[in-house]
Amino acid sequence: MPTAERAELRLDVHIDAAPEAVWDAVVDWDRQGEWMLGTRVRGTVGGGVGVGGRLEAFTGVGRLGFLDTMVITEWDPPRRCVVTHTGKPVTGTGVFEVVPEGGGSRFLWAEQLELPYGRLGRLAWPIVRPLAAAGVRRSLLRLARSLEHPTA
Repeated sequence: MPTAERAELRLDVHIDAAPEAVWDAVVDWDRQGEWMLGTRVRGTVGGGVGVGGRLEAFTGVGRLGFLDTMVITEWDPPRRCVVTHTGKPVTGTGVFEVVPEGGGSRFLWAEQLELPYGRLGRLAWPIVRPLAAAGVRRSLLRLARSLEHPTA
């Protein structure tokens, strides 16, 4: 059986906020939808905290979209959270990292995903990737803005 194709997406943003503040905002799963475009997240098992904690994220509009289930495989506050995507169509690994930078932080969002749908997924990825990257980039900028200007 052929191995699945992997797709990578890696984006980061500087945020003028302490690493602890960035971490707290990023892992506040119930509020993540305030800055993550088109996604609602909630902790399930263990409230989505610590290794073995689980999350569900619905990405879409209305009922049109997909449910992304995840298990936390690495938890190192306030620096790093790694999840394994366990649902369909999304499988693979996601990483959040918060690194001190100057007087603030650099927040990194990285995904290494198995492309679904075989050949169709491989053909679609060059089209989907720039759209996914633009959505995540916009979301990261919204996160930065919300932490740098909390009343805006």
